[in-house]
Amino acid sequence: MIKLRNVSKTVMSGSENLTIVQPLDLAVEAGDYVSIVGPSGSGKSTLLGLIAGLDLPTTGEIRIDGVEITTLDEDELAELRGRKIGFVFQFFHLVPSLTAFENVSIPLEIGRVKSANARAETLLAEVGLEDRAHHYPSQLSGGEQQRVAIARALANEPPILLADEPTGNLDSGSGRQIVDLVHRVQRSRGTTVILVTHDIELAGSADYILRMRDGKAERVEPKNSGQEGV
Repeated sequence: MIKLRNVSKTVMSGSENLTIVQPLDLAVEAGDYVSIVGPSGSGKSTLLGLIAGLDLPTTGEIRIDGVEITTLDEDELAELRGRKIGFVFQFFHLVPSLTAFENVSIPLEIGRVKSANARAETLLAEVGLEDRAHHYPSQLSGGEQQRVAIARALANEPPILLADEPTGNLDSGSGRQIVDLVHRVQRSRGTTVILVTHDIELAGSADYILRMRDGKAERVEPKNSGQEGV
C-alpha cells in the first residue's frame, strides 16, 4: 500500500544543510495501523507530509498503491490524494461559518457523490455526532470538532487515513476518545492508518510504532512489548 525506499529530506538552515529525515525504507501494508512517535523536531510530521505528497523528498521514491508519487505533477497529486488519502490535523481546520453537517458534506458535493446529504448524516452518526450535526464549530468542544474532522476525512472513503497530532490540542480524556475512534475506523473499514503523536501511551494502540529521533526511524513491535521500548 505505502512503500518508501531510501527516502530522506534535507533543507537549508542558514548556510548549512539540515537533514530532517535520514534515509529510510518503510513498507506499510493495507490495513496496517502505524504510530509515529518522537520529540519535537524529530522529523515525524515531515515524514507524514512526504507520505502524503505534500512535500518532495530529497532522495528516494514513495509509492502509494503502486503509484510513484514523486513523479506526479500537482494536479495528479491532488487527484490521487482525493481518491486515496484522508487527512486529520491537530487544529481541525473546519470552516467556522459552516455547521458540522456542512463541513462533512463539502467533499461529498465536490466529488459529486450521490445522496451526499444522507452520506454526511451517516458519517456523523459513525463518529457519534448525529445530534450535533447542525452546530457550528464554535458550539462544539475540541473533541467534537476533531470528530467532525475525522468524518470529513472519511467522506470519500479513502483507503488511507493520515493523522498528524490529532490529539495535540485536546485534553487527555478527549485525546483517548479520538484515538479509540481512529482505531475503530481502522478495524471496521480496513483503513490503513498512520498516526503521528507525541503521546507514547496513545501510540500503543497501533500494530507497531515507528520511533523517530534526529531524523532517524526505528520500528518497534509488537505493540504491547513495543510500548516498553519506546
